[in-house]
Amino acid sequence: MQGNIKTARTGSASRPSEDLPYRIELWSDAERPTVERVLARAETAQLARAIFTAAVGEHPDRRLTLRKGNRIIADSAA
Repeated sequence: MQGNIKTARTGSASRPSEDLPYRIELWSDAERPTVERVLARAETAQLARAIFTAAVGEHPDRRLTLRKGNRIIADSAA
């Protein structure tokens, strides 16, 4: 049966994650908040929004932001 497994290709080349335009950031709880780490990156706004929503559910007491470049698209603290 294993010989019958098929894989799909999208036709687009893979991009390094650093080149993906959207990022979901987890902020520190420090007195002077800074980005503690980037939880995820995404290529599309729809995927980024879904990841952001899931991350807010996983970290309900922390600040998370969804950014595209320097622009904040969503902020869980707002």
